[in-house]
Amino acid sequence: MNKILVCDDDKEIVEAISIYLEQEGYEVFKAYNGKEAIDMMKRESVDLLIIDVMMPLLDGIHATLKIREFSTVPILFLSAKSEDADKILGLNVGADDYITKPFNPLELVARVKSALRRYQKLGGSLKEEGSSEYVLRGLRINDETKQVFVDDEQIKLTPIEYQILLLMMKNPGRVYSSEQIYESIWKEDAFGAENTVAVHIRHIREKIEINPKDPRYLKVVWGVGYKLEA
Repeated sequence: MNKILVCDDDKEIVEAISIYLEQEGYEVFKAYNGKEAIDMMKRESVDLLIIDVMMPLLDGIHATLKIREFSTVPILFLSAKSEDADKILGLNVGADDYITKPFNPLELVARVKSALRRYQKLGGSLKEEGSSEYVLRGLRINDETKQVFVDDEQIKLTPIEYQILLLMMKNPGRVYSSEQIYESIWKEDAFGAENTVAVHIRHIREKIEINPKDPRYLKVVWGVGYKLEA
């Protein structure tokens, strides 16, 4: 049974989300500010976090920054703000998805399921038969152990970052548009996906490149998309 932590200072929202998740068979933990969420994440084996952005004591942004220091589980942001700048900020600090209030509970549940599938398949501890290793100069991915190495130094990627990099490692030299990457990874139609993909690409660059502004692996093909230099 997957365990989900729901954190929002509005207790009615927490209760409503909990009801829908429990109906789907998830075990739900509850928190009402960022500090409580961090404490709960350290105490319990949580598989996914749903957290509000604006909260007292410690908001969702700063709580996520702290949580990303010790956990790579999927994080879904809840916010009343729908502007692109707010979504990009959420992704920048380590969120995997962003849901705007008011939201459709069925959509929320669908996004939870999607995030957990991605994490368990590519970011968790599951191994798949036939998995293999991909090497591109000093960049190496072991798809059996889900480990990534740059010049023999292991680096830590979030599940989505790993999945994007693996997609491109399987086809070095191929150019992927933002829409192709989004639809391949998120398994959803790519409406307004460019900013979301760009944020994750930047994070990958910061981790695998010596100089992200002059990358040796992950290149931009202006007006088209991204590729791993073969």
